[in-house]
Amino acid sequence: MKEQKSEIKNQNSEIYHVPVLLDESIEGLKIKSDGVYVDATYGGGGHAKAILEKLGDGKLFAFDQDADAVKNIIDDERLVFVNQNFRQLKKMLRVNGINEVDGILADLGVSSHQIDEATRGFAHRFDAQLDMRMDQHSIKTAHDVINRYNAIELQRVFGEYGEVRNAKTLAIKIEAAKFEKPIQSIEEFISVISSCIMGNRNRYLSQVFQALRIEVNDELNALQDFLEQSKTVLKNGGRLVMISYHSLEDRLVKNFIRNGNAAGEDEKDDFGNITKYFFHINKKPIEGSEEEIKGNPRARSAKLRIAEKI
Repeated sequence: MKEQKSEIKNQNSEIYHVPVLLDESIEGLKIKSDGVYVDATYGGGGHAKAILEKLGDGKLFAFDQDADAVKNIIDDERLVFVNQNFRQLKKMLRVNGINEVDGILADLGVSSHQIDEATRGFAHRFDAQLDMRMDQHSIKTAHDVINRYNAIELQRVFGEYGEVRNAKTLAIKIEAAKFEKPIQSIEEFISVISSCIMGNRNRYLSQVFQALRIEVNDELNALQDFLEQSKTVLKNGGRLVMISYHSLEDRLVKNFIRNGNAAGEDEKDDFGNITKYFFHINKKPIEGSEEEIKGNPRARSAKLRIAEKI
């Protein structure tokens, strides 16, 4: 078999996003040289490159809805790049003639590139328009959520997705401010909510921005769709490798692996037997080492769960 080489077109891909828990996640996939794998969150191509290095004549399907990720496509005939949200997993695999795969990896974190690109509006440390769209073709923006949602809807968003303690007070404050004039930018938004900030300022704002980002991109529903599809897409013995960064994601992943659904409820057959879809390889999530966290601070909140399809 001839030697396969992979080259990432964008020379800045290494700073696009430093892969978290790279060795642990690749090991968790238990890659077979002739297998078919999915990198559901391609980003800068770091995980994909590591998968390709272990593949022989296998195939890798890489998903990413962000148009910027296209710049990082690896020049390798074994890679099929799909510029779609991973909730299109089953559909797009079938379009490519694939019904089952040997392994799926998803790193649910926002890439360093997205956070550091001020115009995307993901970070509260930059002033920009209130955007936060992962897919620039989608319609809903953070501006829409802030200016069109009523106080009850805003309270739900900040309470459920950001776990903001004073979500009701925050929502009422925003409602009153936008009645006077629309809130246009990150700087204006932070100015409006400054009196609501509790505890550590950066932590509070991070929770608020996380909530907006999840709502804008429908992240938790997309994750549930993706996980449900993985039950039928994965072969028996296939591996599911998931890296999450906040409790909402990790809870969904944990429930899904344990019970086969995001709600964490037992599923039973006609005889009352509990249906199991996965075996949890690591009962406790794998976390970044002190050394990795020192070199890549975003690894601090990462949790890796590995499961095998039964």
